[in-house]
Amino acid sequence: MHPTRSFRRALVVSCGLTALVASLAAAPAAFAQDTKVGEIIITAQKRSENLQDVPVSVAAIGGERLQSAFAAGDDILTLSGKAPGLYAESSNGRVAPRFYIRGLGNADFDLAASQPVSIIQDDVVLENVVLKSSPLYDLDHVEVLRGPQGTLFGRNTTAGIVKFDTIKPSDETKGRATASYGSYNTFTFDGGLGWAVVPGKVAARASVLFQRRDDWIDNTFTKKPNTLGGFNEKAARLQLLFTPTDKLSALFNVHMRDLDGTAAVFRANVLTKGSNKLNANYDRDEVAYNNPANNPQKYKGAGASAKIEYDFDGAKLTSITAYENTHGYSLGDIDGGNPGGPGFIPFQSDTQDGIKNLFQWTQEVRLASDTDGPLSWQVGGFYFDTKYDIQTNPFFMPATTLRQKNKAWAAFGQASYKVNEQLTLTGGLRYTDDDKDMNVVSGPNPAPSVAVSDSKVTWDLSAFYKIDEDVSVYAKVASGFRGPSIQGRDIAFGSPASAAKSETIMSYELGLKSELFDRRVRLNGAVFTYSIDDPQFSAVGGGSNSNRLINAKKGDAYGFELDSEFVITPNFVVTAGYSYAHTKIKDSTLAVAPCAACTVTDKLTAAGLALVDGNPFPNAPKYTFDFTARYSVPVATGELFAFTDWKRQGYTNLFLYQSKEFYTKGDFEGGLKLGYANKEGGWEVAGFARNITNESNIKGAIDFNNLTAFVNEPRVIGVSIDARF
Repeated sequence: MHPTRSFRRALVVSCGLTALVASLAAAPAAFAQDTKVGEIIITAQKRSENLQDVPVSVAAIGGERLQSAFAAGDDILTLSGKAPGLYAESSNGRVAPRFYIRGLGNADFDLAASQPVSIIQDDVVLENVVLKSSPLYDLDHVEVLRGPQGTLFGRNTTAGIVKFDTIKPSDETKGRATASYGSYNTFTFDGGLGWAVVPGKVAARASVLFQRRDDWIDNTFTKKPNTLGGFNEKAARLQLLFTPTDKLSALFNVHMRDLDGTAAVFRANVLTKGSNKLNANYDRDEVAYNNPANNPQKYKGAGASAKIEYDFDGAKLTSITAYENTHGYSLGDIDGGNPGGPGFIPFQSDTQDGIKNLFQWTQEVRLASDTDGPLSWQVGGFYFDTKYDIQTNPFFMPATTLRQKNKAWAAFGQASYKVNEQLTLTGGLRYTDDDKDMNVVSGPNPAPSVAVSDSKVTWDLSAFYKIDEDVSVYAKVASGFRGPSIQGRDIAFGSPASAAKSETIMSYELGLKSELFDRRVRLNGAVFTYSIDDPQFSAVGGGSNSNRLINAKKGDAYGFELDSEFVITPNFVVTAGYSYAHTKIKDSTLAVAPCAACTVTDKLTAAGLALVDGNPFPNAPKYTFDFTARYSVPVATGELFAFTDWKRQGYTNLFLYQSKEFYTKGDFEGGLKLGYANKEGGWEVAGFARNITNESNIKGAIDFNNLTAFVNEPRVIGVSIDARF
């Protein structure tokens, strides 16, 4: 769709939604009079602000929604579908997640992949895909920022940001702990304790995570039971907060993780030619691997950061210095079977990928106004430096080790001016310089070094207008920039490296923030359209099993998202979210290698390549829907409660080309928790079920050998205890 027509359509929808909300606000209150939606404080603009006052499409996830999601030992991928427009998947098990916002992401499975969604934890950008899998524990809340965020957050944020904030130290002795046990001997402990070391001067908080699951998938080829599917994840963090004066604070953070488990479990020929439905070759509890290693995965990492702030009476100076280090490997039986099947497997394929000695160094300095006047501003600079070695071992030839480096720096500024009590204008500007290079360290296939670089100015402009105390609208125009990328994995298989030039995005958004019925209903929404020049895509797989970076000429998208919360009674609260995204590749000449065994529905060139013009972006759900409900009955000093959460996603194409096999449609998954909460004592005990209906949803596929797929996590039923003290 043409951007202008898309924007006109968005404007009509937004105006209609605003009119509907205005009429609802004027209607008689039909809900209970003694309960309201809670205030949500976010830092989407690097300041603490009310969610309802920020001209950004943001979803905040916290409290029971987070606690329940991780009850069965799930990793960061469990957040997929928990916020409108957010999708995540991985073909690397519990490392290297791939995120998509508003349909925009990157399906590249390599450990050097660049992604348009940034992951930020405690103000530190985690750029490499392994760092993006850092364990989540002792969390305060999660923010999903949709659309380009290239002014204040500059590391490749053309799609958006997923931002994690952990609980910080304070003078008050305060702790929390959650423990759960369920099917497959799944055990999780997530806890944190904060206390004053020197009252008023030094505070500390220690946090730990233990997650484990027994192997539970049988290998029928080696006739060994319970050989895959398990994991053992340990993580710890110590934070120290120094406040020697009222003006100076220094927060130090050290952390580590240790993962030992199973990589992704690929399943050969579980799709039948001409269908996207799992067939009789699929058994969740079994595989038939001739590789006796059974897809091991091991990673270790550590890091540290220092956030130092000084108040100059009218302006605050902030410095954030951070260092990350990680290393490890994953091995996959890529063909998903053995020479005898299941089904026809043309050849065996096992690959091990590992990352060695990754370090990441980031430094941010910013000065922000801290006054009550109509003008607020912030300016700053950012520096990024990373280096790592990636080793790929295809086993039919010696391993290849590549070294990748990336340095970038940026200067940015943002200012907001409150024109009057109703209207606030905000504008931002950022200059970014990005340099990458790659060379072969060792391997049987020599290849020349590759270097790419670029610099861009990105900007955004928004207007936020308060219709009344409870209803506001905003309009935002934003540009974004993802620097050039290098992909060298094909060198390990005898092919040259590939590179993609920078992609740039222009996004237009109209939004609504509202709290209705005396703050018993929160209804926020946005309509958007964006256009990308030179979008970076990864042509993965195909009959040649390549992993090649390409640029399309253009990509367009439009859609909308809604976030809502309803306090129906003091004891009955419902949330619901919905997103719709129509994405389209626009390049009449772009052709990619199709699958080896599937039924391609795109037109083919004379060379047998699939023309992808007009196709949706890969892994871009047409829609997502999420729903939660909590109902409680007061009992003595506590309550009996039931909490349920569900998510559903629409048509999702798995690759750049389209076929009759490699897509999903209408997948859903739900959870349930029933328990007793003692409000006075600050504890609860509950029974839970994750993936309660035991859905087998396809999360991805391998297309170069046979009709291989991998699926979501199994149903886990268990008990949990939560305490806050």
